[in-house]
Amino acid sequence: MKGGKSKADTKSSKLAVNKKPAKASKAAAAAKDPNKPKRPSSAFFVFMEDFRQTYKKDHPNNKSVAAVGKAGGHKWKSLSDTEKAPYVAKADTRKVDYEKNMKAYNKKLEEGPKEDEEESDKSVSEVNDEDDADDGSDEEEDDD
Repeated sequence: MKGGKSKADTKSSKLAVNKKPAKASKAAAAAKDPNKPKRPSSAFFVFMEDFRQTYKKDHPNNKSVAAVGKAGGHKWKSLSDTEKAPYVAKADTRKVDYEKNMKAYNKKLEEGPKEDEEESDKSVSEVNDEDDADDGSDEEEDDD
């Protein structure tokens, strides 16, 4: 073997896997705010809300979510634009409401948290209850 690689060297180089370090997911990087308004449903999902109810009435024994989704997709594709119009209108009104709620939410974020909102009512009352019990004063116990 003059200057060539052995079979063992070529196998080990092929088996070596270049693993990239795992990146932190976007969800972990940005914590979700539970007070943030949810995005509005599209016209298709507004249609699916109604379609699911009618499909369940017609097919009471069907437990497959995939079957309902597939049937809803086929039905949506077969609808004309005039038949889709009520669902598009509902989706548009939900979008307008969402934008209004987002403006209010963003305005509230810009103002920043108030001092009263930093502590919950429960934690304040528990602290006050403990302080009252430790005082030793019996001002509230006078029923006479």
